[in-house]
Amino acid sequence: MRSRWTILAALFVARAAIAFQFQSIAAVAPQLSQSLGASLADIGVLIGLYFAPGAALALPGGAIGRRYGDKVTVLAGLLLMLAGELLMTTSSSWSTQIAGRLTAGIGGVLLNVLMTKMVADWFSGREIATAMAIFINSWPAGIAVALMLLPAVGATFGLHAVNLAVAGVILIGLCLIASLYRAPDATAAVEGERVSLTADTIRAVIAAGLIWCLYNIGFAMIFSFGPSMLVEHGWSGAAAGSTISIVLWLAALSVPFGGFLADRTKRGDAILVTGCISFALLTLLLSRSSTVIPTVVALGIVCGLPAGAIMSLPARVLDQKMRPIGMGLFYTVYYAGMLAGPAIGGRLSTSAGSARAALDFGAVVLLACPVVLWLFRRIVAR
Repeated sequence: MRSRWTILAALFVARAAIAFQFQSIAAVAPQLSQSLGASLADIGVLIGLYFAPGAALALPGGAIGRRYGDKVTVLAGLLLMLAGELLMTTSSSWSTQIAGRLTAGIGGVLLNVLMTKMVADWFSGREIATAMAIFINSWPAGIAVALMLLPAVGATFGLHAVNLAVAGVILIGLCLIASLYRAPDATAAVEGERVSLTADTIRAVIAAGLIWCLYNIGFAMIFSFGPSMLVEHGWSGAAAGSTISIVLWLAALSVPFGGFLADRTKRGDAILVTGCISFALLTLLLSRSSTVIPTVVALGIVCGLPAGAIMSLPARVLDQKMRPIGMGLFYTVYYAGMLAGPAIGGRLSTSAGSARAALDFGAVVLLACPVVLWLFRRIVAR
């Protein structure tokens, strides 16, 4: 019988494939700009388009999984990701790139919403915090591998090879889910009664989703525009991608440590505020300092600390019956913001003539997180 840890490993790889595909545009942004004749603003739009379907599909995503089954829906999502990536290899036209990116994004949304539930199904009441920390880490791990691998693949074999490498990683995730995943023997089904959220609960969930969104936009500015910023300073594409990937590798350690620290000290809000402010200041320093490696290391140590505390916010206002619709709303806010964030960063970079503007934008949105947390606490207090 397959253990829940084997199941978690399969889900980890599948979610890492989403991150790998998402990052594939930013990882080869300089090459892609030359090939497509695209500006940084255009690249920012292409990055953000991956999240566009989430604004419409996050809410119904849980219902789709409930109707057709979690495993079937996740496999369909992986097939959509694969189809979108292969579509992008067929033509270098801008419209084809957009169509492929949107198709892949639809698949990524279905996976992101449903796989969180699948982890909870297997680990509810048993090492749930540890399992969620490991699962969350699949995102920085997938991005870090993309940053290390794809610039070198693009430089050596061309952009078509980049698309094929992404397709290969998606295929691995698809095979693992198809062969290893099964539903728990005893899964509590939520049936019957209609559940409605109060106005204050809706406002609190929106605030929590906004914090998660702003935090991830700040994070995305580092790995989406950090390599381009280093290339502007004379670094090669491969060296820039590998250096920025250090942030993601260290985040794989700082994310679970931040969650452990929040649980142990019971000071999750303080860790959230301190982590976001430190993250913002180091982001500003990265684009202005000549000591890149020490700054990147410090960023990696600090950036993951708020993640666990942020993801615990919805649980403060959502009980088990409210959780499916509440988390759908949470992810809707997240996806809507992540659609706009990279596009704004790219537009600012084009206007300023430097990718540094995107990093500055990331610092600003990180500093907004404590403000929204204050609003969240006022709502919950009511």
